[in-house]
Amino acid sequence: MAVLAVFIPVLMLGIVLALGRYEEWMLPPVENVSVGNAADTDEADAVRRAL
Repeated sequence: MAVLAVFIPVLMLGIVLALGRYEEWMLPPVENVSVGNAADTDEADAVRRAL
């Protein structure tokens, strides 16, 4: 039982970190987002500031 109490949180942390890396790998970089109008530029600037 104590083994499960140790391994389950470690396993969950590994899954969360792996999903984060997968998301970074699958999504295109912010610089490649096409800019169509002023609203898009504001969104792109907000994303750049957040990163």
